[in-house]
Amino acid sequence: MSLLLHLFALSLLISVSGAKFSGRPGINYGQLGNNLPSPSDSVNLIKSLNAKRVKLYDANPKILAALNGTDITVSVMVPNELLVNISKSASLSDDWIRSNILPFYPTTKIRYLLVGNEILSLPDSELKSSLVPAMRKIQRSLKSLGVKKVKVGTTLATDVLQSSFPPSSGEFREDISGLIMKPMLQFLNRTKSFLFVDVYPYFAWAQDPTHVDLDYAIFESTNVTVTDPVTNLTYHNLFDQMIDAFVFAMKRLGYPDLRIWVAETGWPNNGDYDQIGANIYNAATYNRNVVKKLAADPPVGTPARPGKVLPAFVFALYNENQKTGPGTERHFGLLHPNGTQVYGIDLSGKMEYKESLPAPDNNELYKGKIWCVVAKGANWTQLGDALSYACSQGNNTCDPIQRGGPCQKPDLTVLHASYAFSSYWAQFRKIGGTCSFNGLATQTIKDPSYGRCEFPSVTL
Repeated sequence: MSLLLHLFALSLLISVSGAKFSGRPGINYGQLGNNLPSPSDSVNLIKSLNAKRVKLYDANPKILAALNGTDITVSVMVPNELLVNISKSASLSDDWIRSNILPFYPTTKIRYLLVGNEILSLPDSELKSSLVPAMRKIQRSLKSLGVKKVKVGTTLATDVLQSSFPPSSGEFREDISGLIMKPMLQFLNRTKSFLFVDVYPYFAWAQDPTHVDLDYAIFESTNVTVTDPVTNLTYHNLFDQMIDAFVFAMKRLGYPDLRIWVAETGWPNNGDYDQIGANIYNAATYNRNVVKKLAADPPVGTPARPGKVLPAFVFALYNENQKTGPGTERHFGLLHPNGTQVYGIDLSGKMEYKESLPAPDNNELYKGKIWCVVAKGANWTQLGDALSYACSQGNNTCDPIQRGGPCQKPDLTVLHASYAFSSYWAQFRKIGGTCSFNGLATQTIKDPSYGRCEFPSVTL
C-alpha cells in the first residue's frame, strides 16, 4: 500500500509539474512601431490571444508594470550594447538588476532573462567574447540580490550552425564552437536553463524554394518526408528538422540533454515584391500548425526528442512599421497596430478555424520590373539624409536629378528621393543594397517615370 501511495504521489508530482510547464507558446512583444497600442492595451491583447508567456526585447518599465499581477510569465532582455561593460563589472550587473528587475519582481512573473539578442550573428568579436562572462555576471547578481526562479540565457539564430543538414550533422561554427558555445552550454546545463534558438522555416524555404517543398515548411505536407541517413529518423516538417540540428550540435559538444526553447518562430504575412511566399495564407497556416504542434497534450516533441515539451514564443505580437530591412521584417505580426487580428489565431492550440483565407499570390518568384520609391507616410524630415546617402555612393546614381537633368524638379524632395532610391537599388542590389532606407522606401511595380525622366528599375 505504501508503495502504491508513493507511486501515486510521484505521478501527482509529475502531472502537477507538467501542468505548470506547458508547451503552449507565448508571444514576442516587439515595440518598433510609432502606432502601437499602449502597454496596458497590449497586455489585454496578449490575453485575448490566450498567450501565457511573453518575451520583451528590453526591460521596458511601463510594460513590466502593465504585466504586474497577471498570470503571464515574462522574459526580459539585457540590451546588446551593455554586454561588454557588464561582462567586466559585477557592480554594473548588480545595478542593472536593481534598476530593471527588482522594482517589478516577484509580482510581475519575470522568469527568463536573456542576455543580448543574436549576439553570435554579429561581426563584433569583443561583443561575442563578452557574452558568456556577461551571462555569468547576471546570474550571480540575481543570486546575490535574492531573485529566484529566473533562468538566464541568450538567443541564437540558426547561422550559429556550420552544418545543419541532415540534422545528425548539426555542428556549431568553428569560430564559436570551443571558445563560446562549449562554456555557454556548460553554464546553461549547470543552471538548468535552456538553449534559446530562433527558428524560421520561412527563410530556409525562401532561400531555396526549388528544392524545399513549401507544404513541408508550413506543416501541410502529406507525402514529403526527409530521412536522416545516419539516424534513420524521419522528418515530416522543416521545423523539426531545424530544431534537431541544434540537438545534435549540442550532443557533439557533450550536452545531449540540454533543453531547447524556441525564442522566435513565425511566418511573414506580407513583404516586398522580390520576397517569395510572404502572405496571409502561408502565415496563418504555418502559425496555426506550429501552435497546434507545440501546445499538443501529451507533447509531441521532435524525432530526436519525442514526447518532450518544446516551449516557444511566436514572432510577433504586432506588424512593426519602424523595423528596418526587407518588407517581411515589418509584417510578422499576429495583430495590426490597431489591435485587430491579421488572421484568426489563438495560442491555446484548441481553436478550430473556419474562416477562408485569401489565396496566396506570391508563392512563386515575381517576374518583371520593380522600382523603389518613397513609402507612404514616410517621415519627410528624414528624407534629406536618405537622399544624400543614396547619392553619395558613386556610379553617377543621382546625375539626372542634378541641375539641368531630365529628372530635376526644384523643391520636390520626395520626387528626388524616389529617383535616388530607385537608382541606388538598381545599381547596388546585387551586392547587398536594399530598398529600405530605414523604412522610408518601399517597392512598387507601377512605373514612376514621367516625361523624359526614366526611373531605373530592378528586373527579376
